[in-house]
Amino acid sequence: MILRDRPSGIKLFLALRGSIVPRILPALLVNVAIATLVTWSHGDLFRLKITLTTIPFTLIGLPLAIFLGFRNNAAYDRFWEGRKLWGEQVLRSRSLARQCCSLIDYPAPAAIADGLADVRVRMVLRAIAFNFAVRDLLRRQAPARATQDLLAPAEWTALQDMPNPPAYLMHQMGMDLRLCMKEGRIDPCLAVAIDGTLTALTGAAASCERIKNTPVPFSYVLLLHRTSYLYCFLLPFGLVDSIGFMTPFVVAIVAYTFFGLDVLGDELEEPFGKEANDLPLDAICRAIEIDLRAALGDADLPAPLLPINYRLT
Repeated sequence: MILRDRPSGIKLFLALRGSIVPRILPALLVNVAIATLVTWSHGDLFRLKITLTTIPFTLIGLPLAIFLGFRNNAAYDRFWEGRKLWGEQVLRSRSLARQCCSLIDYPAPAAIADGLADVRVRMVLRAIAFNFAVRDLLRRQAPARATQDLLAPAEWTALQDMPNPPAYLMHQMGMDLRLCMKEGRIDPCLAVAIDGTLTALTGAAASCERIKNTPVPFSYVLLLHRTSYLYCFLLPFGLVDSIGFMTPFVVAIVAYTFFGLDVLGDELEEPFGKEANDLPLDAICRAIEIDLRAALGDADLPAPLLPINYRLT
């Protein structure tokens, strides 16, 4: 995610970090080159004059802009829903740490120094690992090595072979909660509250998987891609007779807008990746880790992740 104040003055036009210009630059340059060639030849193609007016481009451009806007709204809805779901995971993770430390009965307060032998510490550290596992699953990458320090050796070994590591960790959470009830460390009525928190975490993770695994229909995206490119590449023929040498400049502005909206929709559609405008899942997971370790009295807390060159991962 790009975190920076909006540039002012000339910097507004020169800022490239987080901009979609690098992705559309090849197509934009080709489009401007074609517009320049059409302007130089006055719209003649091999001595054949191609006569187009601005009317068809007006008729096509308006609905195209509406459909691009609609598609970007749908893409941003997916982006914002993903952010809300990760906000839910932050909330539920903090609640789980509080519930484990206050509702599960032990003679002494929960402390990370007690290690994984204390079921409260084990569940809180596993909650950190759960968020890491959700992040890695959404990014289709192997479980991070940092997760190994949060789990028992047997759990870490089993995690490597699981098709859905977050679901496995939640299953282990349920087994530990059952153990607490069996040992009389928690009243069954209070255990229901913890189980509700575990269910909410599972639901947030599953909803993120739904966004990840259900893209915008390809036929809809392909239609917009094709129409945008055809519109921009044919536009010089409709403008050259009316605006002359200004044709490449106007075409560049229109192409930048249409190509940019098209690419922006692609970036927002899948918000869990590692591109500049994706959600900062690493920073969110680190924030959860800091909060949950602090709940266990850990004095050696990791530092929050900060933006590097305006980019927060």
